Amino acid sequence: MSDFIATLCSQLAAKQPISVIGGNTKGFLGGRLIDEPLSMREHSGILSYEPTELVLTAKSGTTLAEIEQCLQDARQMLPFEPPRFGEQSTIGGVMATGLSGPRRMHLGSARDCVLGVRLINGLGQHLKFGGEVMKNVAGYDLSRLSVGAYGTLGILTEISVKVLPMPEIEQTQSLECSQAEALEILVRIGRHPYPISAAAWIKGALAVRLSGAASGVASAAAAIGGTSLPDSETFWAGLRDLSATEFHEAGRWLWRLSVAPTTPVSAIDAFCFDWAGGQRWVMTDPDDYSPFDIVSECGGHAICFAKDRSEGTGMQPLEPGILSLNQRIKDAMDPHGLINRGRLLGGTH
Repeated sequence: MSDFIATLCSQLAAKQPISVIGGNTKGFLGGRLIDEPLSMREHSGILSYEPTELVLTAKSGTTLAEIEQCLQDARQMLPFEPPRFGEQSTIGGVMATGLSGPRRMHLGSARDCVLGVRLINGLGQHLKFGGEVMKNVAGYDLSRLSVGAYGTLGILTEISVKVLPMPEIEQTQSLECSQAEALEILVRIGRHPYPISAAAWIKGALAVRLSGAASGVASAAAAIGGTSLPDSETFWAGLRDLSATEFHEAGRWLWRLSVAPTTPVSAIDAFCFDWAGGQRWVMTDPDDYSPFDIVSECGGHAICFAKDRSEGTGMQPLEPGILSLNQRIKDAMDPHGLINRGRLLGGTH
């Protein structure tokens, strides 16, 4: 155990509150931390990587850039195409926030790809959950529960993830259409075994990314129609990292609404959708929390991505039963409420 980890364990064992961050590229999500945050960037490095086994294990402070460079050398990738939001984005921060990029609709989410974690609980114990293979789990699966918990169930120190080979080729077809027409097109082409790895609507056009063998991609592109985007990688990076200009409007708040892909366009006034309709993006005036009510009627949930929000957690209020279950898990892992105080389950939404 390193001196850095030993110090964290001793502080929590002594009931001293601790807040941690990674590269702090996603600090605008969730509630504002009560305590001065400590960066995990010091705790970095790839611990093991077996290309033939499709498994990588890294310390939580390791940047995505370092991990992806290592994978690229073996022509492999993180299946869930994690958003970066900055060069200092870390694997620990990605897992803590549970964010996934456009490829989620094809290869699953961050939670689907995590195999195991090591974390420090609120009693200062350095624990290991899961492993380096996919398997059934009895009881609480803390390796997956920690994904999207914003560090409130424990301080992530090591993470093992599934990796996959990069596709031979990728091509994106663009079809000009309304948002409603885009959803209809996706239903129609979804009946065919096309190698679709992402589908999003923005700027009055549906973008469909095809990934796989060259012959299969070419055949699918011809069947789907439209025009081929000349710089597909830049387009999808703009959606993944929310760097496209459409996601930035002065004096407005950005919201992500997660709903069933079949949710009608009339139910949500979105300027963009991703995940083939499962992720809708909307803008509101500051302090307008109406997306919570809108998405509740659709059976989904909303998260505020506004960087200038200063109060609440920006998270969809949980139903009493689900909130109680979340609190019970939090109490079991951090009985004294010492870790990342203010981030979740506290204050108003």
